[in-house]
Amino acid sequence: KHWLIKESADINKVHDLAKVLNIDKKIANLLVQRGIETYEQSRIFFRPELNDLYDPFLMKDMQKAVERLSSAIKNNEKILIYGDYDVDGTTAIALVYSFLIKYYPNIDYYVPDRHSEGYGISYIGLDYAIDNNFTLLISVDCGIKAVEKVDYAKQKGLDIIICDHHNPGEVIPDAVAVLDPKQAECDYPYKELSGCGVAFKLLQAYSSYNKISFDNLKQFLDLVVVSIGSDIVPITGENRILAYYGLQQLNTNPCNGLKSIIDIAGLQEKEIQINDIVFKIGPRINAAGRIDSGRKSVDLLVCQDKKYAEKIAVKINSINTNRKELDHDITDEALEMINVSETQKNAISTVVYSPDWHKGVIGIVASRLIESYYKPTIVLTKSNGMLTGSARSIPGYNLYAAVEHCSDLLEHFGGHMYAAGLSLKPENIEKFKDKFEKYVSETLPEKLRTPVINIDMELELKDITPSFYRILKQFAPFGPENMTPTFYSKQIYENGSIRKVGKNNEHLKLKVIQNPGDNRCIDAIGFNFAHFYDKLTDYKPFNLCYQLSENKFMNQSHLQILIKDINDNM
Repeated sequence: KHWLIKESADINKVHDLAKVLNIDKKIANLLVQRGIETYEQSRIFFRPELNDLYDPFLMKDMQKAVERLSSAIKNNEKILIYGDYDVDGTTAIALVYSFLIKYYPNIDYYVPDRHSEGYGISYIGLDYAIDNNFTLLISVDCGIKAVEKVDYAKQKGLDIIICDHHNPGEVIPDAVAVLDPKQAECDYPYKELSGCGVAFKLLQAYSSYNKISFDNLKQFLDLVVVSIGSDIVPITGENRILAYYGLQQLNTNPCNGLKSIIDIAGLQEKEIQINDIVFKIGPRINAAGRIDSGRKSVDLLVCQDKKYAEKIAVKINSINTNRKELDHDITDEALEMINVSETQKNAISTVVYSPDWHKGVIGIVASRLIESYYKPTIVLTKSNGMLTGSARSIPGYNLYAAVEHCSDLLEHFGGHMYAAGLSLKPENIEKFKDKFEKYVSETLPEKLRTPVINIDMELELKDITPSFYRILKQFAPFGPENMTPTFYSKQIYENGSIRKVGKNNEHLKLKVIQNPGDNRCIDAIGFNFAHFYDKLTDYKPFNLCYQLSENKFMNQSHLQILIKDINDNM
């Protein structure tokens, strides 16, 4: 991998910040690299306050949305919460439903079927709302491109409030209100909210308008942080505040549904972080919508009965096990497809298709293929006579722009920089592959084509102290645009204690020192680094790229290095 080392921050700014905060200059350098240069910015970063959230009425159409929702409740209209079947969508539905049901009983929720309806607002879903006498539909995590469908609903007397965070098209739907900070005419200061985050702003505004205490809304931040972690949105600005307090709620008093997922994922004895959401909680919630029905996930997240929530969680966990088997098998098939094709192997992008692949896991498969072939990737399958695909990008490359460039060959598409969904007619697949490949090959810079490790700065092993790590932990929650700090150290030696560990001896456990004869050594663990064993036992120095972590065992904890890469020439 290519080690991309960030430039050191401005030395004067680092000096000033270190002085005003009374902190180590290396910590100050990390902060300035992240755009934190003043005492006040540091306060907001290290001690986020819910009072720092923006006024929700700064969002375009918020006043209209709140007035329409308030009048629907006042006039006892039937309200339908309609959302996508992924984690962001199902948490958003659960958030809006769980909050409003406390004040108003005449509401229900609807999750489209991934296979028969596809992503976003569907005509089937609209007809369900119309046939069942709903007069207001609130769409969450979808709707920003549903121009014709909103017009159809309007003709039938169904009003729609859209809460979305995806990139809009050229035409904005003619809904009662469209809440999406990415709209060109929206002056809302923070553009990177999750879909659930936009729904939260609607409820924040509704609470303010109707003089409901914010404390009644705060308890649902566990749902918001699960959406933030799962949808891989930047953990900056408002997202950082919402994630910070959402993690507190998730760790102290989660809703019944999330508590049951936490228990079944084996997380009940640890402090849950964003990574646990990404790898343990989110995939289980997602599995229902991928393999079965997303409604099961919402049923779980709104469940008031602990025992019933546990039963639903067991079913969802079983679905997730099935999902893992499916994505493993399909990944193997797709890799074989690439391996036997010189054209595929030599291409700058990857586009693979099989009519037999399960629609619910192709996004995961696309991510898996990037691990083996580091390229912008699209995985396609067949559904209802159309080819449906999930696209995933590599760091730094705008995949959405590449998909949008091929829009003349697509029936539908949507998404953002790193992930997109699309559908096309079967007869257009070859033209699409050619056009997509041509665009990617012309726009993907050479420097982005090699896997990169972004490194914040150099450390000497003597810099790694408990007090240094204690401050570093306060940089959390980590995620896009506030990643876990990554360091490198030069001229490292292992001290003779190296051994292979793990079920198949695939990992390395060792102690490292920086100078021969140095008494101070630090524990290090390298997952899937056993192939470096022989190289590290010849007692030659190497350069180490790593993050810092805490190894907790038998109620004791100590600092350790988590190895990210090893090389011997810099």
